[in-house]
Amino acid sequence: MTRRTGFAGGEICWTDLQTRDVEAAKSFYAGVFGWRYEDLPTPDGRSYAQAFLGGELVTVIAPQNPRQEAAGASGQWNVYFAVEDARDLAGNLAHFNGTLEFGPEAVGETGVMVFFAPPGGGTTGAWQAGTHFGTARAEEPGALAWAELLTPEPQAAVGFFQQMFGHEVTEYPQDDGGTYTTLMVDGTEVAGIATVPSDAEGTLTPGWQVYFGVASVPGAVAAAVAAGGVVLIEPDEGEEGGTIATLQDPQGGVFSLLEVD
Repeated sequence: MTRRTGFAGGEICWTDLQTRDVEAAKSFYAGVFGWRYEDLPTPDGRSYAQAFLGGELVTVIAPQNPRQEAAGASGQWNVYFAVEDARDLAGNLAHFNGTLEFGPEAVGETGVMVFFAPPGGGTTGAWQAGTHFGTARAEEPGALAWAELLTPEPQAAVGFFQQMFGHEVTEYPQDDGGTYTTLMVDGTEVAGIATVPSDAEGTLTPGWQVYFGVASVPGAVAAAVAAGGVVLIEPDEGEEGGTIATLQDPQGGVFSLLEVD
């Protein structure tokens, strides 16, 4: 069990889900991860759900924005990097070939949010903490366990994150001749960057892949399917990273499972 009370700049601190049906998503993810919820109003009169694990906040399920609704977009999991100054980050994006997509915008007293994309694309969040620093638990069943960016321009994306956040990197050669690169903060791996695996082309699309910890991947997959989810990548026992699987929720949100102790 890993409890968090804060995050260093460049660590992934938070995730949230934007979906067209918050109530249905709440039911689905409660069945998979055992989350309980507290509903809060949005400024436009709708509501979003804070998800709790053992009494501690781990993520949020929110309604889609008007642009996503109008486009008929599927659900989307977002990741956020901790940043000390969101406005400064937004101002520096163009210098490193990044693209500002939204913000900076203050979210009450909780913090300041920015959405941007590195070279090659992949909507990415940054969060400047106010009263909310991020997930209170990580790397355990029901909590964020890993995240990776799948991109057609991995080298450019790696260079971008190094320049923006000062990440160190570790590179792992892959059987298909490619490289899986991890971003590091103070010697700890915080995220991965790679191309879409050749055996997943047509199944996965470029963008951030969010992994939640589970005690048993087969058990969690069975619970997800029973709740209406679809298995995109069957459980696979990796050589080092542990057993993983990738699924799609009933509203189209794609997420992965990682077996953790």
